Amino acid sequence: MNKKTKKKIFMGILGFGDVMAIICLVIFYSPFFGFKDWLVTTAMSTMKHKYIARTFYTDKMINEVMSRNYIEDFKENTDTSKININQIEEQETYESVYEQEILEHKKGEDYKIIEFDGNNYHVKIAVIYDPSRVSLYTIPAFGNYGNTITEIAEESGAKVAMNASGFMDASGKGHGGTPTGTVIKNGEVVYRGYPTGWPGGFIGFNKDHILVLTKDSAEDAIAKGMVDAVEFGPFLVVNGEPAEIAGNGGSGTQPRTAIAQRQDGVVLFIVVDGHGHGGMNFSARGGVTYSELIDILMRYKAYNAANLDGGASTSLAIEGSLYNKPCGVGGTGERNLPTAWIFK
Repeated sequence: MNKKTKKKIFMGILGFGDVMAIICLVIFYSPFFGFKDWLVTTAMSTMKHKYIARTFYTDKMINEVMSRNYIEDFKENTDTSKININQIEEQETYESVYEQEILEHKKGEDYKIIEFDGNNYHVKIAVIYDPSRVSLYTIPAFGNYGNTITEIAEESGAKVAMNASGFMDASGKGHGGTPTGTVIKNGEVVYRGYPTGWPGGFIGFNKDHILVLTKDSAEDAIAKGMVDAVEFGPFLVVNGEPAEIAGNGGSGTQPRTAIAQRQDGVVLFIVVDGHGHGGMNFSARGGVTYSELIDILMRYKAYNAANLDGGASTSLAIEGSLYNKPCGVGGTGERNLPTAWIFK
């Protein structure tokens, strides 16, 4: 190969590099492709991956992105008079395939699982027909290590167990023993946490087994009948009305956990995985935006619904076995958790 040919190859490589650099600049910094908003909101809503956004963007750019991607906070609480808990019976006809998925079940079947795929996500919904059998699990002692969802299921004897509140993770090691926000168990405050700083409030069940979403104080919520609750958010559906979303809601695309109740009292435990076991691979997480999650909730007639801790915390156990693919560290991807919603 002569010098002239080598020079052409070298210049071609340089030219290709320049083109790729320009493409990257356009993707990362152009306002027209939505990539910047997706990357910033997704990274900034995680515990460990905020550095990804800060690698490419200034604080000013990040703040600008977050300011145009948010979820409107609800001003009203759950109207419990709108929930009519009744015995669900199989029907001959259904108004939609989604209603059939929810309501059609075998005699004596106290819960069922609905599963389906979307674009870069997989949804599992535990449909629970008796809300009186839903309760909040809390670890024996807050402040140290939490339990994995399978440990929680085994210890509590739960048929279905799903992660609930967030937890402090300053060390980045996911000890899971210190909740974010306040926790109510059996009508008492069992942990007094710091305000979460995001939209939402108390998410829990009252003495009538109705899912209540409220911005009341813990004391007021208990006085009104709250039995079990965690402080988290945002609220996604209140009294049948979906939350208003600006942009992608400010949390990008993530694995998600949500709890919901229909007007007929049926409770939904919802987990959304990204495709594949993500581990520490940020790009493999997948999942849904708040808007996509709300679409799923409305499809299945959620009347009140709230977001719970997602990302690597999203986890579901059925009959004592792990049923989803958490994207945390380790063989199963499970994280240690301080609280969980369980069905026994």
